[in-house]
Amino acid sequence: MAISNCTSCNAPLAEQGATEFGCPQCGNMIRRCYRCRMQSVAYICPKCGFWGP
Repeated sequence: MAISNCTSCNAPLAEQGATEFGCPQCGNMIRRCYRCRMQSVAYICPKCGFWGP
């Protein structure tokens, strides 16, 4: 089984509180670790360049 990584910081998503969702613009999967979510670290979609908190 492959471990997914956070889109913002590239940390493995092995902890509780991590999430994944489709990019609001193109639907590509965005993955966020707990720390980046709680600190509102920006993410950039690798497919279309959309960014968000």
